[in-house]
Amino acid sequence: MPQTPEPDLTAALPSAAREIEEFVAAAGWDQPTQVFALVPTRILLNAEPGLADQLDPDSALTPIAQESLPADDLAEALARIEWPEQVAGCALVQEIVVLPPEAEAELPDDAEAARRTAAEHPERQEARLVAAVLRDGGEACVMRLRAEGDEPGERIEDRSLAPNLITALHATFAE
Repeated sequence: MPQTPEPDLTAALPSAAREIEEFVAAAGWDQPTQVFALVPTRILLNAEPGLADQLDPDSALTPIAQESLPADDLAEALARIEWPEQVAGCALVQEIVVLPPEAEAELPDDAEAARRTAAEHPERQEARLVAAVLRDGGEACVMRLRAEGDEPGERIEDRSLAPNLITALHATFAE
């Protein structure tokens, strides 16, 4: 059962999720699934004082990019992740296909068939999803809809956007 999160880290989590989305967006679309460790900035600066000119000391959390995850079996890849105690949270960024609710309700039960159906649906919309959790229970989600051309697209923030992914990320901290 998650403990009560530190208030400053909980308050900083949505900002960290936005920062991660902006960082990944700088590389454009069609990026692999990426994971970030979320480390309290004060812990990072104490351990590595030489980073002081590269980090925002006013930011409670600093995202640290990890190796990209394989796209084929995300659940299996997440199940193998273990975090050292200095890591207060983690975030995962992946590109997804969003469908209108009525189209989503009509998807086949088979995961691969559902993926193909969604990819071919005329009302599909591509998006970049960032789901972030804290070891002790905080949660945040940011989704950026892909727009035509060079426009940034609409950003939606709602911690309930990816409940299964949030659960899987919390499980990476299970002892």
